[in-house]
Amino acid sequence: MVLVAVFGVALLIAVLLSGLAARTVLSTSLLFLLGGALVSDGFLGLIHITAESEIVGVTADLALFAVLFTDGMHVSFPKLRENWKNPARALGLGMPLAMVGMALVTHYLVGLDWTTSFLVGAVLAPTDPVFASAIVGRKEVPPKLRQLLNVESGINDGLALPVVLLLIAAAGPTSGQAEASPGMIGLELALGLVFGIVLPLAVTALVRFRLLTAEPKLQPLLPLATGIILYGLCHLTHANPYLAAFAAGAVFTAVSPEAKAAFEPLGEALAELAKFAGLLVFGALLTPQLFGDLSLGGYVTVVLAIVLIRPASLLLSLIGTGFERRQKLVAAWFGPKGFASVVYGLLVLQAGIPQGEQAYTLIAVCIAFSIIAHSSTDVPIARLFHVDEDTAPATQRPTPVEHAR
Repeated sequence: MVLVAVFGVALLIAVLLSGLAARTVLSTSLLFLLGGALVSDGFLGLIHITAESEIVGVTADLALFAVLFTDGMHVSFPKLRENWKNPARALGLGMPLAMVGMALVTHYLVGLDWTTSFLVGAVLAPTDPVFASAIVGRKEVPPKLRQLLNVESGINDGLALPVVLLLIAAAGPTSGQAEASPGMIGLELALGLVFGIVLPLAVTALVRFRLLTAEPKLQPLLPLATGIILYGLCHLTHANPYLAAFAAGAVFTAVSPEAKAAFEPLGEALAELAKFAGLLVFGALLTPQLFGDLSLGGYVTVVLAIVLIRPASLLLSLIGTGFERRQKLVAAWFGPKGFASVVYGLLVLQAGIPQGEQAYTLIAVCIAFSIIAHSSTDVPIARLFHVDEDTAPATQRPTPVEHAR
């Protein structure tokens, strides 16, 4: 119950400071991360959590599922059909380049073997829009840029998972938890995609029966119930829950805009709660010992991962696109490591591979630094686009209603 009380206090503080955070570099995400670290064994010792604790994996898993479900609802298929090439470039070229670049610096600067180095690269390749919410959520930011980051971050989690599992199996003797054949991994991904498409379609079809109408006050619970069923179904069948969550959110938006509109306020609030809980628990793992275990070469690797590898990889993938220079730079910078990397990093640690602990330490420190860097710069950078909006001709500006959405 101590953890629950700590979460409540952190949530109250975050709510009271959220207005200030929306205007400055102060980040509510960072507050929960620091709050978790403060009450952990490394400082006040109020809660006792290790990376092997079940609550860590469950919380990160739920947070990632909830965030991807709501992110999927931001996908517009008509717009995606018009601009599918940019996300495809980021996923098909930028992501592999980032993975390889991370593997190279990990091998030469940290000294991990090649298989484990590529495993680190695969774990840190997925990006997370949660820690750049001002970029993907603000209407003054160009829609094409928001769509690129949102679609990329929603899909790359599922794309990275099979690579992570295969590299864990190839890295050496494991505890048996992560062993899987390529065929089994492909089946899990396919099942996740099928469940994510079929279940929302089935629920939407049920709603069309006259006898099965929901009261207005209960309509927001329809997508929520679908998401809960989907989460349980994926874990019972070992289907990929992250690909399923993103697909289900996108399908709901496409086939039932009214359900999406009814659920959106509740969904955003639940996703925020799940995110904050995940950050608090992850912060509790960030003890002084963890940071002390990382070598100097590891810290150099972390810095390069954030300021060089991701930016360079995405900039190369966007050569020849219609983005202006500043938009490319913003897209390249906002490649934060988030809950997918937390979940996959825990898989690495729990698999018991020979260099798993060193890999996990590097991954955890990189995630922490990324959260700090990206969640504290999203608002100032988003405001740069707002300045341009204010200087645009009156006919090009959004109405007050549009701007408030």
